[in-house]
This record gives sequence, structure tokens and C-alpha cells, in this order.
Amino acid sequence: MNKIILNIGLWSAIICLTSFIVWIISFTGIAIQSPLLYWTNVEDYIDYYKNNSQLFQYLAKSFMIIFSIAYMILTIVFYEFATTERKILAKIGIVFSIMFALVSSILYFLQISSVRFAIAANEYSGLEHLLQSNPKSALLSVNMLGWALFLGLSSLFMYFGLISKSVTKGLKLGLLINVISCFFGGVGYLFQIDLLTFIFMNLGIGLGFFMITISSIKFINTLKRENK
Repeated sequence: MNKIILNIGLWSAIICLTSFIVWIISFTGIAIQSPLLYWTNVEDYIDYYKNNSQLFQYLAKSFMIIFSIAYMILTIVFYEFATTERKILAKIGIVFSIMFALVSSILYFLQISSVRFAIAANEYSGLEHLLQSNPKSALLSVNMLGWALFLGLSSLFMYFGLISKSVTKGLKLGLLINVISCFFGGVGYLFQIDLLTFIFMNLGIGLGFFMITISSIKFINTLKRENK
């Protein structure tokens, strides 16, 4: 296989894995550094924002943008692994990964740009609809559309695109875990079952991507050695 494809796939998987590790470290830092935030209203959020460091918040959000782009690139590499008759399925998976990356990146970029600018300028009108912390904000619903639907469909089509290919079992299992996690996480969000949403959107997808990225790194390294 083309060395450029393998190198791009390897680095995309490494960046995905690194981004998730940074995300975990950031949320650990948030938990240690700041009290838990329970949404009440925008005024209480502003007080919380101004009285607690936002370093780890911005770090986590920035790396989620990097993660979503790296995942999109990784799916393009996965397409190269699919057999000829299943490439159409992998191609559909790429389309949904692009939709996921776009929607997810918009949310997180707004948090570290427009939301930050508005708070700094003390302009709070309509801000509650742009805040990720508000469980009823319009922008959070759009983000959940990306994570629950587009990511789930991307993983589903990639799974069927690779199911007959001799890639690692860990990669295919990770994609399947993502499909299940996105579905149940979306159901939890729509029916406001917070525990269900938290478990599947954080722990479930986290486990899925750890398996996907680590398995991809191992598989691509094996191909690179074979192509020497």
C-alpha cells in the first residue's frame, strides 16, 4: 500500500489518541481545580466562568476540534482498506465523518471564540443558547446531532465497509462499540436520561475510540513493516 496513505493514517490515529488523552487530563484538571457546575441560569454561569480558571476548559475544547478533524482524515484512510465491493459503504462513512467534524468543530470553536468574546465584553443577551454547559441550548442539540447521529452513522458504515477485510478485530470492535454508544447516548439525550447519556457519550465512545486508534496504530505499523 502507498506509504503516504499509511503515514497519514498512522499520524491521524496518533493525533486522535493523543487528543482523547488530553481531553481526559483536562477534565481531571477541571474536577480538581473547580467545583462542579450545575446549570441554573446564565448569570450563575458567568459568575462560575469569571471565578474559576478556564484553562482546562479551553484545552479540552481545542483538542476536540483537532480530534474531529483527525478522525475525519482517519476514515479516508480506512476507505483504502475496504474491499472493492464494500468501498461504497466506507465512502458513505466518510461523508458522515465530514458532517460530524463540521458540526463538532463549529460548537467547540464557538465556545473558545464568540462565547469568550461576549463574556469578556459583558454582552450576555442570547448567550444561553450558545453555551455548551446549558443542557437546553440550541447549540448543544446541534452538537449532539453530530456526536450521536453523524458519528454513529460514520462508525456504522465504516464497520460494514471493513467487516470482510482482515483488519484487526480491535478496530472493528471499536467501531461497533461507537455505533452502540452513539445510539444509546442519543436516546438518553432525547429522553433526558442524564446517566445514560453520560455513560455512553463519554465512557462508551471513549472506549470505542481507544480501541479504534490503538488497533489502527498497530495495524498500520504492521503494514508499514510488510511494505519495507
